[in-house]
Amino acid sequence: MRNLAVLLIIGLTVYCIIDVVRSTNDERLGVHPALWVLLILVVPLLGSAAWLAVRWSRRTAAGGPGPSQRPRRATGPDDDPDFLSGLDEDRRRTDRGGPDDAGPTA
Repeated sequence: MRNLAVLLIIGLTVYCIIDVVRSTNDERLGVHPALWVLLILVVPLLGSAAWLAVRWSRRTAAGGPGPSQRPRRATGPDDDPDFLSGLDEDRRRTDRGGPDDAGPTA
């Protein structure tokens, strides 16, 4: 059981360090990433908890996607009315020999 706790702390520490390195200056409250990494390495539980609290509060304040603000799911082109109407126009233009149908040139 003790080994599991050590592995969880190591995993949390690695996750937080990677998250600090990938974060923006605003999410770090203007603090240099090396200082955050040092805090996380010196005091793993407290440093990780502090980082996660700061990161969560900054991303929430910035209006990151929450449960009610999930991005719209991408749809295929066959569900897009603009794409379908463009296909219809192209088909009509081709059927009546429109300007795109230049015919054979010799």
